[in-house]
Amino acid sequence: MEWMLMPYRRYADFQGRSCRREYWMFTLLSVIVAFGTVVLMASGGGLSANGEAAPSVLFWIGGAILVIWGLGSIIPSIAVQVRRFHDQERSGWMVLLGFIPYVGGLIVFIFMCLSGTRGPNRFGPDPLDPSNVDIFN
Repeated sequence: MEWMLMPYRRYADFQGRSCRREYWMFTLLSVIVAFGTVVLMASGGGLSANGEAAPSVLFWIGGAILVIWGLGSIIPSIAVQVRRFHDQERSGWMVLLGFIPYVGGLIVFIFMCLSGTRGPNRFGPDPLDPSNVDIFN
């Protein structure tokens, strides 16, 4: 759970590096929340007084949770993606590759799957280096 919430603790921190585990656990948390709210919204169907299908209160609650979660997660998701590129000693501006139609998302996905550089690089120390542990976190 710590890996899932770490991008929220480093909310708008675009400096340093993030390991694959931090990125993918954050992505997993986002998928779980999105799936849960969509299930809540789907279970919120109902009929109106005249017999037509109409969304119920659960649908609107799920939609509100999804919108709030999405808006609150935009900055941390970009920041963790930038730090992932930094871990591979690439510029954080490579996040913009995701805007290329059709193939941009696939390109970013492949970069997020690649391992980072071993040892320190120009963006900071290796996040997986056990001698780099800060006991005062």
